Order: sequence, then structure tokens, then C-alpha cells
Amino acid sequence: MNTKEYIASGILELYVAGSLSEKENEDVHAAIQENPELLAEVLSIEKAIVKLTAAAATKNAAYVFIPIKKAIERKQTKVLAIGEPKSNWLQYTGWAASILIGSAFIWSISQNNQLKEQIATEKLQLEQQIEDASNNLVAAKKLITVFRDKDIIAVPLAGQKVAPNSYAKVYWDQKTNSIYLDAKGLPEPPKGKVYQVWSLKMSPLTPTSLGTIDTFTADTNKIFTIENTNASEAFGITLEPAGGSASPTMEQLYTLGAVASTP
Repeated sequence: MNTKEYIASGILELYVAGSLSEKENEDVHAAIQENPELLAEVLSIEKAIVKLTAAAATKNAAYVFIPIKKAIERKQTKVLAIGEPKSNWLQYTGWAASILIGSAFIWSISQNNQLKEQIATEKLQLEQQIEDASNNLVAAKKLITVFRDKDIIAVPLAGQKVAPNSYAKVYWDQKTNSIYLDAKGLPEPPKGKVYQVWSLKMSPLTPTSLGTIDTFTADTNKIFTIENTNASEAFGITLEPAGGSASPTMEQLYTLGAVASTP
């Protein structure tokens, strides 16, 4: 048998896989020592197995089996008659199984690393949620303190003709020139529209914009802090185009409430 026929027989693959008997292993080893082409082929086979195993780090082992199976099927008809045919097939199966086990092990390590990264990400998200909740709790405690302050002026805003079921409430802290607007009773504004808050002087009627509530939809509590340096006699909320208006659209007046006179 010449060198090409020896290589084509598939016995070198069995030798690399360690699936030959002791006598067969010694014969192949002796042949490799005598023939540089056979030695080069063995090194090539070993290199191919290393590449295949490395590739499994990013692939499911089930998919890695497909090229191995095809290679086995191509080689099966060329195997030397070393024992019974059934024995040859079992030898090939053992070789393929060895590669698959190694591949699956590497793939498992890769999956484990991905799981660790996912856990680390979820931990950071949880920590952020805890921090946000803590900040919200601090803000909530501050609001409770403000609402219970005896010097805070509470101004209920009743629904108007365009939205009679709407309502809101303003808590005016004149010491800090701030109002806390509880707008939970307002419906979601239509797309392209925003609520605009107004400070009103009644005689003559003079509206001053306190700004638009651009975060109304995103804010779950619907409580907004707004600066107010005006000598307000009433507060109103209108629905305006995005960006707000220079003067209130009275046809879209949703709520209105007067500041109670001081006795």
C-alpha cells in the first residue's frame, strides 16, 4: 500500500483519536517515524481537531456534529479491514464522541460566562431600581412635609366646561416661591398637545404662564414642582399645542381655582 492509500484509509484519524489497538497503534507509530508525509498528515489532523474544538466555543454542539458525521461517512468506505466492520464504526463513533464532549464542554463554559454577564447586568439594574425607589421615597417624604405645612396655601382647581370631570390642586409655598401641582385628575393630553399652567390676576384679568407640563404622560405620580414668583389670585390649566401658547386658549380651559382670601 502506497502513502496516498494509507492516508486515504482513515487509520491516521483513528490513531490521533486513540482508538486503535496496542498492536495497530505501534504499527502506525512506526510508519509515521519512517514516512515524513504520514507525520505531516497526523499533524494536520491534530490541527483540524483543535480548530473544530475551538469553534465549538460559540456554537451549539449539536451543529458541530454535522460536519463530523459527514467526514465519518466519507471515510467509512476507506477504512482498512482492521477487525470487523462493526468494530470500525464504533471506533469512529468514539472518536467523534470525544470531540463532541470537548466541544460541548467549551460551549458550556461560554454559556456560563454569558449567564454571569446577564446576572451582573440584572444586578446593576436592580441596584438602580433600589436607588430610584429610595430617591422617590425621599421626594415623597418631602412632599408630605410640604402638604402638612400650615403656611402652605391649598388651591383646589375645579373642572370647567370642556372637561367638567377634571380636577387638580395647587399647593403654594410663598416662602420658596414654588407651587406643587397635583394633576392626577387631568386626562392624558392628546398627541401634539400639552397642559399649560397659568397664574392669574383677576382685575383686570391678567394671565401669566408658569410653563407647560411636558412630562405629564411619563410622570406616574402627576405631581409637578413649578416656580411661581407672582402675586397670584387664581390658577388655571389649559390644553395648548406642544410648546405652549403666549396666552391661554379659553375654549380649552380644563381647570380653574381662586386663591382663598386671607381673613
